[in-house]
Amino acid sequence: MKLLTCHDLAVGYDNKVVLSNVNLEITNGDYVCIVGSNGSGKTTLIKTLVNLIPPISGKLKYDSTVEPKSIGYLPQKLEVQTDFPASVLEIVLSGCLNRLGWFPFYRKREKELAMRYIKLLEIENIKNKPFRSLSGGQQQRVLLARALCSTEKILFLDEPFAGLDVMMAQHLYEILDKINKEYGVTIVIISHDVNTIIKHATKVIHVDHTITFDGSPSDYLASGIGTQYTGGKV
Repeated sequence: MKLLTCHDLAVGYDNKVVLSNVNLEITNGDYVCIVGSNGSGKTTLIKTLVNLIPPISGKLKYDSTVEPKSIGYLPQKLEVQTDFPASVLEIVLSGCLNRLGWFPFYRKREKELAMRYIKLLEIENIKNKPFRSLSGGQQQRVLLARALCSTEKILFLDEPFAGLDVMMAQHLYEILDKINKEYGVTIVIISHDVNTIIKHATKVIHVDHTITFDGSPSDYLASGIGTQYTGGKV
């Protein structure tokens, strides 16, 4: 099932086009990695796909089973406020706000969902600690748990491995694999660590102010742009 389709999409800010002629499809169960050099339009594309900025032109359509308010999104760390005067549990629970509707309080099912992802991200032992007192890696896991609480369909992540040490990054890869394969959440992720992320992805989108490649990891590695970008070492 196609979750998201883009036709002749142009994205940017203040009517200044950053990325144009975007034609792509994201299917239920995909693990999509978006790669490309700095300034190529990757983050602008994702912000458009999660409805943070409107497209300049073209069509962006989600399947009727995906509500815009239930799209999970983890932005770059530099865009995230890290001095929240709230506990880990409160931060994760806040990802359930879009599920409450007119009901002003968290119910049993929201609390159970938050604990499900707190356990999955292995942060149960710090659930009552202030968010601002945590290490960078711990904060990243908390924010990922929060993003997961907001979606059952599709999760967008913008450079989630930035600033993490090797062991923490590897653990996060394992968690994302589980979320994708066992929980059935479609993942769309921006990463500069193409040599690693390509081993986990089912689809590669290479961006350079337009879509220059859209296909399987094996085809990407066999392509000229893939060979050049990865250095032929994956």
